[in-house]
Amino acid sequence: MLVNYHAPKHVYIVCGNTDLRKGIDTLAILIADNFGLDLYDDSLFLFCGRRNDRFKALYWDGEGFILLFTSGLIMDV
Repeated sequence: MLVNYHAPKHVYIVCGNTDLRKGIDTLAILIADNFGLDLYDDSLFLFCGRRNDRFKALYWDGEGFILLFTSGLIMDV
């Protein structure tokens, strides 16, 4: 199932550099332990790596987690 980006109740941007080598389990533990947020509350979590053109997103779709990754965004400053 693809993420309906209009559906999540909450979108959280995790500040700071996240090691983007981390997988679903480690990112989920990071959210639960460090921020005390409910992973299953229809929320989309966005993580940024050391480089500002790489992101990961973690989303619970009701049946399992979806981990999205993008790199090489063109940013016009």
